[in-house]
Amino acid sequence: MCEELGFEKLLAEDGFFASLLGRSPSGAGRDLLYGPDLPVVLLTGGPGMGKGRLLRAVRDRFATKVPVIYLDCGSAAYADRAQPEPRARSAATEALVEAARKLNTWQGTGGSFAFPRLFSGLAVIATGVAEGGPEAVATEVERYEEIAQKRRPLGLGPRDFWSGVVRGTIRNLLTTLSGEQLDPYSAAVSNALLDALFGGLAPRGRVELERIYGAYPGAAGQPKHGLSNLAADFHDGGDGRELAEGFLFRALREDLEAAYASASGWLRRVGRPGLLFDHAETPLGEGLLRAALTDRRSGQRDRVVIVGTTRRADGGAFLYGGLPSREVEPPIEFRPADGAPPAWSRPAGEGADRAPLADGALLLRMPFLTGDQLRGETERRQTRAEPEGGANRRRVDAAVARLSGGRPHTVIRLAAAAAAFRMPDDANDREVLAAPLRLPGDGASEQPVAEVLLRELILEQLPVALPSEHREQWLDLLTHLSVAHDEECADVLLRYHQSGHVHRLTAHQVSTLLTETGWPSCERHFIGDFGLRQMLVHRLYGLRPGAAAWYADHHLLRDHYTTRATPDQEPSEGEAFSSVTAHRMNHHLVSGGADDVARHLAATLPGRPQEWCAELLEIAQAPYPGGADARRERAQGLVAAEGPALRRTVDQLLHAVWLCEERTRPTGQETARTLAKLLELLSIMEFDGAGQLGRTATHWSGLAANEQPLLRCACTERLGRRR
Repeated sequence: MCEELGFEKLLAEDGFFASLLGRSPSGAGRDLLYGPDLPVVLLTGGPGMGKGRLLRAVRDRFATKVPVIYLDCGSAAYADRAQPEPRARSAATEALVEAARKLNTWQGTGGSFAFPRLFSGLAVIATGVAEGGPEAVATEVERYEEIAQKRRPLGLGPRDFWSGVVRGTIRNLLTTLSGEQLDPYSAAVSNALLDALFGGLAPRGRVELERIYGAYPGAAGQPKHGLSNLAADFHDGGDGRELAEGFLFRALREDLEAAYASASGWLRRVGRPGLLFDHAETPLGEGLLRAALTDRRSGQRDRVVIVGTTRRADGGAFLYGGLPSREVEPPIEFRPADGAPPAWSRPAGEGADRAPLADGALLLRMPFLTGDQLRGETERRQTRAEPEGGANRRRVDAAVARLSGGRPHTVIRLAAAAAAFRMPDDANDREVLAAPLRLPGDGASEQPVAEVLLRELILEQLPVALPSEHREQWLDLLTHLSVAHDEECADVLLRYHQSGHVHRLTAHQVSTLLTETGWPSCERHFIGDFGLRQMLVHRLYGLRPGAAAWYADHHLLRDHYTTRATPDQEPSEGEAFSSVTAHRMNHHLVSGGADDVARHLAATLPGRPQEWCAELLEIAQAPYPGGADARRERAQGLVAAEGPALRRTVDQLLHAVWLCEERTRPTGQETARTLAKLLELLSIMEFDGAGQLGRTATHWSGLAANEQPLLRCACTERLGRRR
């Protein structure tokens, strides 16, 4: 099943989530992992890594055995529900109410849950309704009445000390204030509600409210003061509202803890309850995670398993208290490929209550698919009979592996699109991106898989902090930036493509937004994820007829670096090239200037073979434009080239190296032999330093034979990593 692809070990009977929740998918008990001081588990990984898919799989596999609730913090539904009464509701309160309602109807071992502590807090903030009178407040409070008490089939079962709190509160409120003429938001409404709330409770219930709401900031142990302060903070908005929302989340967890810690709960309930927050990098999700982490740092303990998703590799800036993550002790990491989960405990010692929130988190690195998993997914979807030897299947497997980098969602989409795809002879991997795909259950017509992936990975997962005025242009900007290497290069493109805009993004801002969204960085490519870059390059080439957008961007950059390419010009710090000339030649090569580049290389080789080889690799690390690809024939000397032997051999070598460096087609033994032959030919020519190229021939041909890049960088390193 694609729902569990890559997550089999995490979801297994003895896997990570079974131990964390204390129950296996089949219902067998498991020794609890961690506790009683539990970490907040953060699933880290960029778009397409399957964080939401994993959370839904955890819910589907475990929710009949232990109470596990899934909430999508990226959904607009919570804000929409809050909108009619903005002073009495918020996206956070609506999410908490949804969680409570789901748990209130849970029918597993131990039965449903009641949330009287949460209800009490929700009831007092209901006094902020627009009309402010007793009827309006009572109507608002009634929205929450079902969560205050545990559901008892047919009215049977024991009544607890919270019984009667809901109906009694509303009835007493209306009775007390009926017929009175009160101004909206009158203190009398709030005071009457508090009196009715406490009047409807048994002594044990009042003790519970004193314990929790007496601890609210400024309450000094007085629960009525605490509830009044909570309501006032919520109504004021800003930081006060965030404090109140966090306290309401604590109340929900206290209700869950009480259900387990009671005498009946201890006998009847098993495992741990779980709250799964998808898209927790949003303000709603981050606020809930921050509240739980802050409470636990301060000593509050509960057995609720909290799992959230975050796209940033370090878990999110909010974990580090404003400091750069590199200056803070990082959270403990769990990489599923490494085996058993790591030991976890909160660092102790002086100042622990002021430590960064990172101390309370455990980062679960979302796994990339292994080579076997990737091949299995593509083979499972093949629909045509394979030719003898299965050459097409192997070629498609290799293309999916390189373009996806093992990113599960990308693998699933590409494998589906490539199911009936026949790879043209000597094709570039990007050919697969044009394969048609129809989404399951989608009545729409087929679309190229690249369009589907860019919509799902970019447009549907925009950076949280991306200003609204840039949202419509975001994909187009990234498309043009696919040909950029460093921030200077990117800024040239951004200035051109944002000309006439009042608000503009800089390369540094775009880079930060990409990092926040979970896309990796690379020291040689501005778009640091290889697969994403190939999709954007593919889109750029087809953006305008005749690949006009492609050529315009490369010509823009070539001309920019032409003006900088003076003999004594040194690259600035942070540039991806060792010389401005190499940067210029790179863009000239991919925009029709291969002959000029070959002449330049032939003229600059004598006397500097090692520096020349390094420059050749930098120039050739470039995507090949679409259309017929004659590089292999040109590398093998099958295309006539003009000039002396040195010039012709350099031309062939340039195209052989370009084939190796693009990383979108197999190289293998044939290309390795071509590299070795050409470098050996150069090594016996009559120019200074020629003999030094023999060693390079051995090194480069060995890398090419094993499908390794000749010039390594972060994104090509990741191509060979499956963790």
